[in-house]
Formats: sequence, structure tokens, C-alpha cells
Amino acid sequence: MSRPELSLSLQFADPRHRALLPRHKVARWIRAALELPGEITVRIVDAEEGRRLNAEFRAKDYATNVLTFDYSAEPVVCADLVICAEVVEREAAEARLDIAAHYAHMLVHGTLHAQGYDHEADDEAECMEARESEILQGLGFADPYGGSNAT
Repeated sequence: MSRPELSLSLQFADPRHRALLPRHKVARWIRAALELPGEITVRIVDAEEGRRLNAEFRAKDYATNVLTFDYSAEPVVCADLVICAEVVEREAAEARLDIAAHYAHMLVHGTLHAQGYDHEADDEAECMEARESEILQGLGFADPYGGSNAT
């Protein structure tokens, strides 16, 4: 199956996981979640930058795993995905996940947000989680929500 075109900028303000995130893998993970062509910047940041951005744009004074800044969803998905390396590392350790698998989940999650998916309401969360599970399993990763969605 042909995947949409992707223009990708990959930035490492925090280089700790650079080896886990080669450009071709990041592009593959994002493309799997894209429904239209995309222009996406992925920026891997430290906790200080993650906290500052979350406080400034969401009024939440802590670093979160992924922030999605979506600028357009059609005809081209334009977005910045900001991922906090320290948070991804901590969450992966707590859940006993492979760090690369958790990064793949955060990239898929952020890419879906950039296309209008949301998880604020229960029904929206179920739809988004099901889509994430389907995409990640298609990429060869385990269901991030622990369900049994295998076909």
C-alpha cells in the first residue's frame, strides 16, 4: 500500500535517543498514521523545554510526552510534534516498554492529533486508541493499550 508523501524535519535538542530515531524509522512511523500528504517537524526536547512549551501553550506546568502543534489538516497535514526524551524514557521504563516502541507510539499519537483526532471525550478516546493500536500493530509493535486487536 502506498503511503502519503512526507516532508520531514527531524531535530534533536536533546540528543540522548538519536540512535533510536533514525530518519527512515521516524518517517515510516509517521507515514503509517498519515491519511494525506504531510509536512511535519519532529523535535526531541529535554524536560526543561518540554515543560516550558506545555506551560506556555497548554497552561500545564510539567513536561509531557508529546505536544502537537497542528497548523492545517487539509490538503496537506502541517504540524510540529515536540517529544520530551526524558518523559518518553521514564514512561517506557515504568511500563517496561522498549523505548523505540514508545517513541513510535508518540509519533503515531501526535500525527493523529495533527489530523484532528482527539481523546478528550470517551467516544473520541476509544476511536483514537483503536486507530493507534491498528497502526502500531501494523508496524509490528504490540498494542500500546494492551488490548487484543490482532486480526
